Amino acid sequence: MSTSPPVLAAEGVEKHFRLGRRDIPVLRGVDLQIHAGEKVALLGASGAGKSTLLHLLGLLDKPSGGRVLYDGAPVHDLPVAERARLRHQQVGFVFQFYHLIPELTALQNVLLARMMATSVLGYWGQRKQARAAAKALLEQVGLGDRLHHRPAELSGGERQRVAIARALLAEPKVVLADEPTGNLDSTTAKGVVDLMFSIQQERGLAFLLVTHDEGLAGRCDRVVRMRDGVVVA
Repeated sequence: MSTSPPVLAAEGVEKHFRLGRRDIPVLRGVDLQIHAGEKVALLGASGAGKSTLLHLLGLLDKPSGGRVLYDGAPVHDLPVAERARLRHQQVGFVFQFYHLIPELTALQNVLLARMMATSVLGYWGQRKQARAAAKALLEQVGLGDRLHHRPAELSGGERQRVAIARALLAEPKVVLADEPTGNLDSTTAKGVVDLMFSIQQERGLAFLLVTHDEGLAGRCDRVVRMRDGVVVA
C-alpha cells in the first residue's frame, strides 16, 4: 500500500451559508481522501452537500471550518493567486451542463484551460504546443473532425467530450465531475463514462464523481455516501 499522502483530502470540512439572519449549515465536518489513480463515487440525495463539497475541494469556494489538502498540504490559507494556480494546474472539472463558451469553437473552448493556467505572455510562448495538445485531446475523445464547430453545432454527448478534453489539457492530478451524464440519454452517457474511465486509467488520475446513478457508482473503486452534510458510509 502506498505511503504517499492523498492527492486530495478534506479534514473536518464545514460550510455554512447566511440566509438573512439565519446560518444554514450545508457541510457538518466532512472527512474524505482521494488517492492517485482512484475512482471514487460520491452519492447522496439532493441537498446532501455533494456539489458544495466538490466546489470546496476544487478551490472554487472556501470552507467555513476544517481544511482541504493537496498532496498533504493545506491550501485555503494560500494567497488567492496561488489557489487559482493550483486549481488551474492540478484540477480538471467536468460539469453536467458543460459550461462551454457558445461563441468559441470546440478547439478554442479546450484551449481556454491552458490560457487560464498561465499569463498572457506565458500562453503566447507555448501557443503552438498548446494547440497541438488540444487537437490531440479532441481527436482522442473522437472529435477530430469537429474542431471548428461551436457548441450549438454539437450534440450533448459531443459537448461533454469537449468538456472532458478541456479538463485534461492542463494534465491535472485529479478530475472532479459533477453529474457529468445527468443531461445525457443512457446510450450517450455510457459512451461518455467509458471514455472518462479509459482516460482516467491511462493517465492514473484521481477521479471524484458526483452522481445519483447507483450503476455508475458501482463502476468506481469506492463509493462514499453523504446525508445531511456528513459522510455516512
